[in-house]
Amino acid sequence: MRARPLSIYVVLLAAAFLGVWSTSAAFAASGPAQPRLGMNLNGPADWNTELPFVDVFRLSRDWISQRQGASWGQGPQLALDDHGWVTRLEPDCWAETPLCTVAAGRYPSGRYTVLYDGEGRLEFVHAAHVVSREPGRMAIDVDASKGGFFLQLRETNPANYVRNIRVIMPGFEETYRRNPFHPVFLQRWQGLASLRFMDWMHTNGSKLSRWADRPTPESATYTTQGVALEVMIDLANRLDADPWFCLPHLADDDFVRQFAELVKQRLNPERKVVVEFSNEVWNGQFEQSRWAGQQGQKLGFGDKPWEAGWRYTAFRSVQIFRIWEQVFGGTQRLVRVLPTQGANPYVSERIVEFQDAYRHADALAIAPYISCNVPVQGQTLTTALVEKWTVDQALDYLEQTALPESIGWIEGQKKVADKYGLKLVAYEGGQHMVGVGGGENNETMTKLFHAANGHPRMGEIYRRYYAAWTAAGGDLFCYFSSVGSWSKWGSWGILPFYDDDPLQAPKYLATMRWAKECGQPVRIPQ
Repeated sequence: MRARPLSIYVVLLAAAFLGVWSTSAAFAASGPAQPRLGMNLNGPADWNTELPFVDVFRLSRDWISQRQGASWGQGPQLALDDHGWVTRLEPDCWAETPLCTVAAGRYPSGRYTVLYDGEGRLEFVHAAHVVSREPGRMAIDVDASKGGFFLQLRETNPANYVRNIRVIMPGFEETYRRNPFHPVFLQRWQGLASLRFMDWMHTNGSKLSRWADRPTPESATYTTQGVALEVMIDLANRLDADPWFCLPHLADDDFVRQFAELVKQRLNPERKVVVEFSNEVWNGQFEQSRWAGQQGQKLGFGDKPWEAGWRYTAFRSVQIFRIWEQVFGGTQRLVRVLPTQGANPYVSERIVEFQDAYRHADALAIAPYISCNVPVQGQTLTTALVEKWTVDQALDYLEQTALPESIGWIEGQKKVADKYGLKLVAYEGGQHMVGVGGGENNETMTKLFHAANGHPRMGEIYRRYYAAWTAAGGDLFCYFSSVGSWSKWGSWGILPFYDDDPLQAPKYLATMRWAKECGQPVRIPQ
């Protein structure tokens, strides 16, 4: 969910523009801006429509405990090892997990290969059935038209329990070990400048604090704590893209250091690393924002939690940057970003100026969305008004109101970046048509927003949007997000499904054509 309620900070916007800008930057930015496209990858989940991995078990859900005769999901607490594998089952109990719960069955049908270590019995229900089995290996036929399917662990030997389960898509049994990524996924994002792993890392509300608790390639699933760092580095290397990592807000210094050391060890030395403290720490809807406010108050950074949180963002960011600088032996391969609220230059100044944080950073990061947030009750937009719009009227609003507003934010934030000698980057961006405050439950409006997102005019709005970013002197722009289904929570995916025809996707075509204009070797279908 990306809906952003109107922030209490927006009221300070006017004050930020009243005479605080100098006509020339106090510190010259390091080199000219290089506008280019990066991408936020859609998060790991069993309903993920991007299908990045050929082993679909990587995106399985947490085990669900079942007991014969009990209500669904009401089995006993499961015994799990450190990687999340079930070590034993009680009598008349089993564990199961859903796979490929992709809307409209938009995933490959065919014969999947199931591999596992240990001793036990696996079964499959719903859209899959077993056609052959032998110890450690099974073949299942999957009919995606029937929806997703469930893997059931019916028996396991506690002395040699079932683990390392793999459910391999048709055609990839011989290659999945050396290349875990689906070729369509790799081809689509070839040529991107950066991959932002915020959702792959489950950054929002992350509970990770110690390095020992991080997800690893041996983890049963990546949907619990996020994708293993080794896998993210592998993807960045394959795509020749700079990884953008969002360090968990609870991560201790040892976690940060070992994270940085593993990146230095494995990442292609020609690649840079974008380093960010958590995600949207300014945004009160996230746990990390509330936590940062509390920490800032404890340190005496401010009486109001939001002001204390802004300053704590600067304080902790610089601490994290210094650890990375120590590990990498300097700043040459690092892009150290200070994140802020895109609509509010006042907040930006409070963050970058605190304890001279800007002197230890390289970029100011914003999310200049083309916003159309519609609540049930509001001063301007309401669901009662918007649900009566035609698609053209919705796009008129984006083009005539939301786009100029977004461009104004970009230009205002560029002045802040210039004043403090920072590059301006976008950690997220794109359209932001969504119901908020109960508005998301208006089905008529949701259908309208979906239609607008697929309309050819959206491509022209995007063309003007990216041109404005370039004209303003923006640098890296990380779109939000890659492939993801559209719902009442928003139409964030640049494509809804992995097998969509990109020639029929105005958002995708406009974005990739801009990247091509920026000189990136992206693939644009003809």
